[in-house]
Amino acid sequence: MYVRPADLDEALGWLSGGARVLAGATDIFPATGERPLSGDYVDLSNMAALRGIRVDGDAVRIGAAATWSDIVDADLPPAFDALKTAAREIGAVQIQNRGTIAGNLCNASPAADGVPPLLILDAEVELLSTRGPRRLPLSQFITGNRRTLLAPDEILTAVVMPAPARSLRSTFLKLGARRYLVISIVMVAAALDIVDGIVRDARIAVGCCSPVAQRIAEAERRLIGADAHAGLGDAIDTGDLAALSPIDDVRATAAYRRDAALTLIRRVIETCVRGEAGGVV
Repeated sequence: MYVRPADLDEALGWLSGGARVLAGATDIFPATGERPLSGDYVDLSNMAALRGIRVDGDAVRIGAAATWSDIVDADLPPAFDALKTAAREIGAVQIQNRGTIAGNLCNASPAADGVPPLLILDAEVELLSTRGPRRLPLSQFITGNRRTLLAPDEILTAVVMPAPARSLRSTFLKLGARRYLVISIVMVAAALDIVDGIVRDARIAVGCCSPVAQRIAEAERRLIGADAHAGLGDAIDTGDLAALSPIDDVRATAAYRRDAALTLIRRVIETCVRGEAGGVV
């Protein structure tokens, strides 16, 4: 069964019967391989209530069905530059036009490029079921490889972040085996709030080096209060990455990932100090 409901109430009704949600379907179809798609699906991709990106005073709200192209085109504060850079690196333009932010989060891949930039924005996910709405920090929502706290009868309706300071600068770097159309080996997002040459706030998140992307609290604490100068990234050392647990796989060894994570963290810090954008390295 395949349905495209007109509103959220109808969609929630279908979910109570065991159907699965899809939006851009950029993850669901590749996962089937050569097998035909089977099961019941509720397509939310054209539901207006789930689209749109708004800055409302003290919060920024990104609708669950907002595409990566929507995010790239949105008028957002500088702190969202890391998210925009990640959006430009998610597949080809065709994928960016169809893939949604909620799909990236609910698919919960350790290599999901959207997660580290959202973690440094203190993102929360807004969930809705017939029982009502609830919110969870993104850092709690994804619990492991392909695992989340989304209940079978819930829809992720939006990603919500506190409006950041205009002085908060962010960047994103992704290490891949080639320049385009590549799954990340390691990725790092960082944001620095630099006021009068001093780091007032520091946020760093690393993906592909643990089952769930995570903030690196030790590195963040080391930077706060430091002079924002060239070479600041060298303040971070291997001991700051103790929370990471990279694995060996077909893309890289655990040792390589850990070394690459340190290099990328140092680079994103330097990039933030210079106020530049990131990309694939």
